[in-house]
Amino acid sequence: MRASDVDRDRIAEILRDALAEGRLTHEEHSERIDAAYAAKTIGELEPLVRDLPVRGATAAPRPAPVEESPSTASENLIAVFGGSTRKGRWRVGGRTNAFACFGGVEIDLTEAVFEQREITINAVAIFGGVEIKVPENVTLRGNGAGVFGGFDVKTHEAPDPDAPVVIITGLALFGGVEAKPRRGKRLKAWGRGSLEG
Repeated sequence: MRASDVDRDRIAEILRDALAEGRLTHEEHSERIDAAYAAKTIGELEPLVRDLPVRGATAAPRPAPVEESPSTASENLIAVFGGSTRKGRWRVGGRTNAFACFGGVEIDLTEAVFEQREITINAVAIFGGVEIKVPENVTLRGNGAGVFGGFDVKTHEAPDPDAPVVIITGLALFGGVEAKPRRGKRLKAWGRGSLEG
């Protein structure tokens, strides 16, 4: 099973405790910390703490498999000298990272299934572009910068105070990030993915 950032942080905390208690030398701690943050799977994390107690416990710790919930799920869209698109009916995670370098990323949320109220899209465009479309009845907010480029988020507050919120962050460097509501596309009910177009 793939390791999450939460799994890696939990292992790092066990290793910090072990260093403080004198169970690990500074060199051992440094080696294990590097390995923990480089680990891709739970199986790679377990050996790093197998010989250490968890907060004074004598049993060897076993990091529990963590299923990413919508609030912690992350999706990455990368376009380098090419393109990447996410559209149609898909489940939106809590965070989506979009990176375009001499390429373009398109994210269309108009038919997506919103399973939580707030999502963040971190968009970075370097000599490229990221375009984001949202249903017209969700709240859209932006917090980013354009350096020799444009970071253009059409801020929009939905009439319904309980409507989902899409927050766009990031940077446009010699490129462009654009986010706007798409007229005529409305999210009917978030959390169940019931849409009307």
